[in-house]
Amino acid sequence: MTGSILVSIYVFVLSLFVGYEVITKVPPTLHTPLMSGANAISGIAIVGALLIAGSGEGPWMTVIGVAAVIMATINVVGGFLVTDRMLKMFHKGRGGDGEAA
Repeated sequence: MTGSILVSIYVFVLSLFVGYEVITKVPPTLHTPLMSGANAISGIAIVGALLIAGSGEGPWMTVIGVAAVIMATINVVGGFLVTDRMLKMFHKGRGGDGEAA
């Protein structure tokens, strides 16, 4: 069991580095479409986190799963709010705050 946790931590740390490098290379014009895609991926991450939290493989896996559910949920909600605000900026006759200009 210790080996699988170490592999999981290794994959997590590696994904942090790869994610940072990928996101810093994205031009500003592509942020809105990528945000929508990231929201879909985070939705899948919530399902995986729920499976880990409910696997019953030990208290640490439950704690890690619950933390993953919380973080992925914050990411999805925040992403949808930011995407909605960005899309409102493109509505004809509306300002950035959604009110008539």
